[in-house]
Amino acid sequence: MFFDHLELAPADPILGLTDAFKADTNPKKVNLGVGVYQNENGVTPVLKCVKAAEQILVNEEQSKSYLPISGLPEYGRLTRELVFGKDNPVVSDGRAVTFHCPGGTGALRIAGDFLVQQKIAQRVWISNPTWGNHFQIMGAAGLETAKYTYYNAQTKSLDFDAMLKDLSGAAHGDVVIVHACCHNPTGLDLTPEQWEQFAAFLADKKLLPLIDFAYQGFGRGLEEDAYGVRQILKHCPEFLVASSYSKNFGMYNERVGALTAVCASAEIAKKVESQIKLSIRCAISNPPAHGEKVVVTVLSTPKLRAQWEQELAEMRDRMRRMRELLADKLGAAGAGDFSFIVTQNGMFSFLGITKEQVEKLRQEYGIYIVSSGRACVAGINDNNVDYLADALATVIKG
Repeated sequence: MFFDHLELAPADPILGLTDAFKADTNPKKVNLGVGVYQNENGVTPVLKCVKAAEQILVNEEQSKSYLPISGLPEYGRLTRELVFGKDNPVVSDGRAVTFHCPGGTGALRIAGDFLVQQKIAQRVWISNPTWGNHFQIMGAAGLETAKYTYYNAQTKSLDFDAMLKDLSGAAHGDVVIVHACCHNPTGLDLTPEQWEQFAAFLADKKLLPLIDFAYQGFGRGLEEDAYGVRQILKHCPEFLVASSYSKNFGMYNERVGALTAVCASAEIAKKVESQIKLSIRCAISNPPAHGEKVVVTVLSTPKLRAQWEQELAEMRDRMRRMRELLADKLGAAGAGDFSFIVTQNGMFSFLGITKEQVEKLRQEYGIYIVSSGRACVAGINDNNVDYLADALATVIKG
C-alpha cells in the first residue's frame, strides 16, 4: 500500500472554526473567525460593479482561450497603477513587471518559488504575529524562516523599536515579508514617519522586501494604504509585491491576485520576467481568466471604476463604524478601555484576550474567534454587537 502510513492532518485553525460554527445550534452564534468581508446582514456580497462587469463579459467575450502566462498586459498595467500611483514612472518604464497569480496566496508562493529556484535568497523574515499561512508557504517553497517582533501585548501596540532591533540581525540579501496595510492579524500599521524610516532601513541593510498587499482600500483609502509601498519604492531599487483583489473586489473565490517585481532597470526586469514566467508555467501553466477580466473591465471603465471606489468606501466605513461601536459598548459594559481597537485598521482586530477567554466565548456564547484573540471586525453588525459586547465583558470580568 502507498497511502496507509498517512496520518490525518490537523484541521486548518481558521477554516476549522467555520466548520464548528456551522455545527453550533446556538441561535445567537457569531462567527468572527473567517477572514472575509460581510455586510450588515452577515452576507459576503457580490459588488454591483462586479455584476455589471460580468454582464459585459457575458455579452462581449468571444473566446475562452488561454491567457498569456503572466496574464493580460492591461491587467498588469492597471495593477501597477493601483499599487504605485497612475503617474509614477515605474508603471510604464519597464522596471516593473506584473504577473496574474491565483490570489494573493498564489502570488506569495510564486515569489517564494522564484527566490529559491534562482538562488536569490535562503531566508525570509516574517512578523510575529502574522497571517498563519506565511510560514507554510515560504517553508514549502524551500526558504528558511525567521521571526521579527511586531506586536507588544502589554501596550497592545506596534513595537517598532523591537522590530528594527530584530531585523538588525538579518543578513544582507535576506527577504523580509512586509504587510503594506491592515496588518493581519493585529490591524496595526506603521505611521508615515515609521514607513519612511523603515524603507531607508531596508535599503541600508540590503534586505529584499516582499510586500504582502492584500487589503488595499480596506484601511484608510486606496492611496493612503499604498503609502508604505511607495516609500519602499523611493528607497529600494528591487522588491516584490504580492497583491490581491479578493478583498477590495469581494472576489474571494475567483482567485485574482498579482505578483509585481520591481527591478533596478528595464533590462534586468526582462530577465526577471522570463524566470518568473518559468515558475508560473511549472506551478499553474496559465492564470484563470474570469476574475482578471472583471478587474480590467471595472478599472478601465470610468463609471464602473467610480462605482467600485464608492462600494469599497462603504465596506471600509462600515468596518470602522463597527470598531467604534464595539469599543463604546465594551466601555459602557465595564470591560475596560478598548479604544485601542479603533486605532487598528482593516478587517481584523487583536482584542487582547487570552486563549482561555476565547474558548469560553465559544463554549458558552457561540462566539467564534481565532485562539490568538484575532477577531474579524466584518462579522460584527448592529444585530449582534450588543450580544458580543455583553459576552466579552462578562468573560473579561470573570
